[in-house]
Amino acid sequence: MSDYFAQVQASAARYPDRRSAVLEALRLAQERHDGWLPDEALREVAETLEVTPAYAKAIASFYDMLHLEPVGRHLVEVCTNLACALVGAQRVVEAFESGLGVHAGETTEDGGITFRTVECLGGCGYATVVAVDHRYREFVNADDVPRIVTEVRGAQS
Repeated sequence: MSDYFAQVQASAARYPDRRSAVLEALRLAQERHDGWLPDEALREVAETLEVTPAYAKAIASFYDMLHLEPVGRHLVEVCTNLACALVGAQRVVEAFESGLGVHAGETTEDGGITFRTVECLGGCGYATVVAVDHRYREFVNADDVPRIVTEVRGAQS
């Protein structure tokens, strides 16, 4: 029995309905597949939890932290929800687009950095929130972006 299968089974055993473990199963599958969920990963989740691949894909497509397309080695995400928007999230987005040379939703040519906007990072009191490789930066403004881009590019080497 694979480690993945065992982990998902242990998670599913905690719930009265096995489907409740789908987020954990998708997260684990994404880790196994270089940070994204190809069709193969969705089929693995479906088979392990005895659900349809369509069910797994429907759940995966809803959550920002799950990726249905390949992502770069580094992930930069800017919250654009209301609290962040009110304090300049769009200017932060534009600064990242300029600094990285890609638009939101794209990956740099070298495959190093994927830049995305997301609906909410849950830090409304710390707006604008930027997540770099799932680590939050708070109170980010456009002037902070060049330093962040330099840090992320430096982490690629």
